[in-house]
Amino acid sequence: MRVHLVGLIATCLIGSVAAESLEVRKPDIATAPLPRSIEDGGVTYVDQGLVAAGSLPAGTVDFLGDTLGSFSSLQIEPGTWRREGDTYTGVLWTLPDRGRNDPEHGLFYDYRGRMHRFRITVALPRSGFADAVGSHPSGSKAARDAKASLPKGWEPIVSANPARSVGTVTIMPYGGKTLKDFNGKAFTGAEPAKGILTEHGIVLPAPAKGIGAGKISLDAESLQFTRDGGFYVGDEYAANVYRFDRSGKLTGIIVPPKAIRPLDKDGKPDFTSLKPPATGRRNNQGVEGMALSPDGTRLFVALQSALVQDSLPGDASGRTLTRVLVYDVSHDDTPSTPIGHYVVELPSYTASGDGGTPDKTAAQSEIRVLDDHRFLMLARDGAGWGAEGGKPIVFKQVMLVDIDGATNLAGTPYETDTRSVLEGKHLRDDIHAASSKPFVNLLDPDDLARAGLGLTVGEGRAQISEKWEAMDLVPALDAAHPDDVFLLVGNDNDFIAKHCVMDGQRCDSPIDNDNRVLVYRLTLPGFRSTTAPNH
Repeated sequence: MRVHLVGLIATCLIGSVAAESLEVRKPDIATAPLPRSIEDGGVTYVDQGLVAAGSLPAGTVDFLGDTLGSFSSLQIEPGTWRREGDTYTGVLWTLPDRGRNDPEHGLFYDYRGRMHRFRITVALPRSGFADAVGSHPSGSKAARDAKASLPKGWEPIVSANPARSVGTVTIMPYGGKTLKDFNGKAFTGAEPAKGILTEHGIVLPAPAKGIGAGKISLDAESLQFTRDGGFYVGDEYAANVYRFDRSGKLTGIIVPPKAIRPLDKDGKPDFTSLKPPATGRRNNQGVEGMALSPDGTRLFVALQSALVQDSLPGDASGRTLTRVLVYDVSHDDTPSTPIGHYVVELPSYTASGDGGTPDKTAAQSEIRVLDDHRFLMLARDGAGWGAEGGKPIVFKQVMLVDIDGATNLAGTPYETDTRSVLEGKHLRDDIHAASSKPFVNLLDPDDLARAGLGLTVGEGRAQISEKWEAMDLVPALDAAHPDDVFLLVGNDNDFIAKHCVMDGQRCDSPIDNDNRVLVYRLTLPGFRSTTAPNH
């Protein structure tokens, strides 16, 4: 059974096992004062609130001449994070997924797979949020220099509330990398339909004709750097995880187990994004989240929502039981099978926000791993700036997930075959899902207002974007508070810009959906990343 909620999350009993009922029927707006804390396994985690924000114009052009799309995933380059007083700098890398597209009208581009590189400056307010750095002579030299070099049309966000301002985030594009396959050919964002090609004995999605023909189709959704300067990229088309060297050339592939792979009714690959396969990852719901454990030995891979065989018929509220795989990458960068395989229950929500029966799933958009069994997961609704339909914003949260005590499905028919984890309308009694708790609520009107943002348009504020899909954790480098970190959260603007260009063609939209980064300060006791040696 489920507890029917009008607000946040409550606990109920399913069989004899305690589980969270994740139903949100009305907008889940933060009302408790900051700081806000949760406890898990005797550890207290603290959200200290939004401390900086910034944006880049939607019409910015990237290093390959296309409109710069934000941010399906992002990560600070290991070893580049530095502090000078109240100003932090580093090198930021981001993924822009598959380029501008309109699947309903069959519109795709031969968008080369790529990563964008930025110089990022996070300038915190001085004296405990006393003023916005860069808007007052007391700002640091680094912050003033950063402001002076902003792209044309960019302005730092300055709080209208002097009691608690937020700092500024400046992101300056400077180059990037083109992602290439084993043979040195660039990936394409084009829809593969039924087309395939084979490289190194692996069947991969590739348009058989027309746009992007003969290239591997890639919808890049998640990014993780490795100690040697290489990186992993999670894909939506095939649900593969691609391993690249530091130059951006493909060196290996983690192919998901049979349960995850998109297959047609005859068991053949079905990589299209235009309709669901018979089994496996739902179309446009692939490897949306991926991250290494702090010791660099485990790679966590999270699907955006439930597999087709784990979905209930009817509306999209029956897609809550997603899968998270854990791979041992300590000796092999691209292992063939996972050592861990878990069910994570996502929130369902009522799109109208009127208290009625949930009809949507708050799909997860990114993860960042804290230790060998806990990770942060960003789950969200489909409302906000850039979305169609004018629905109210209901749910956008960073949740704390703990797989300790969850059933490990590795090696079982739920992984090696396409057996569903459902029994009737619920998770099977003998399968225990991971626990999860709400942690950082992005829907905090007071916090957003200090950054010039809001839940609706008006009063001189921009509406918060629909899609928040990127996260990273970097240290606060504060000797007095060694457990404090910054959580960077980025939006995916879907290349929505009034002046848009893609593969030499215009792709204009009626609005600008600017690229945005929000920075929160958290306390995460014991968290130390050895995979990103900026701690």
